[in-house]
Amino acid sequence: MNLAVLSDIHGHYTALDAVLNDLSRQHIDSVVCLGDVATIGPQPLEVIARLKSLGCACIMGNHDAALLNPANAPQLLIPPPLRPTLEWCAGQLAPDDVAYLASFQPVLNLSLGPGAEVLCFHGTPGSNIGLLLPTTPVEELDGLLAGQPATFFIGGHSHLQMLRQHGGKLFINPGSVGSAFAQLPAPGVTPALLPWAEYAIVSWESGVVSVDLRRVPFDIAAFYEVVSQSDIPLKQWWLQQYGPA
Repeated sequence: MNLAVLSDIHGHYTALDAVLNDLSRQHIDSVVCLGDVATIGPQPLEVIARLKSLGCACIMGNHDAALLNPANAPQLLIPPPLRPTLEWCAGQLAPDDVAYLASFQPVLNLSLGPGAEVLCFHGTPGSNIGLLLPTTPVEELDGLLAGQPATFFIGGHSHLQMLRQHGGKLFINPGSVGSAFAQLPAPGVTPALLPWAEYAIVSWESGVVSVDLRRVPFDIAAFYEVVSQSDIPLKQWWLQQYGPA
């Protein structure tokens, strides 16, 4: 069983296309998206259409929830500089796009095989704004594991790839398709992005798990042109991230 896990696409269709092209060569059995699909980037409709055609299960991220109800942006920890992108993105959505986003699940339970139960979520099992990091205290991990039968816990939200073991469990973060962070930014600090798209492949064969944290180059020049032609509120930030040195 080979499971591909995508997360935090954030309206970056150029990166998503590169990931799906790479994924098509990997003998994947199933795909899961951990949420935050449309906001921030310049190509929300293209991303939504591609995910619809892919037919994968999707988790409700905090940005997805805020897009459906912008009044909840503060509680969903959407920073003030990003909130104009919610309005910009929402203004482009058709009713069927809204219905599609509203269908996203808070968590997803699945099985890779006997003894290989998986719990997928956005931030933590109980919250789409929680963070699981390499530095998360073990006491907090123990609390998250309480009552959870899964062996593998797969979440996104941090935009940082991670593989961490604790208590006989494995915590996996596929990173971000559309805005991979160089490091977790301090509060109020604008993140710096890495020049690739990230995702993960989790494989289970004969009782053995393997995790491939993948990094895929995308066409930066093409994306720069897309941003240049867009009226997205974060246009200058995107251009600074991927513009000429």
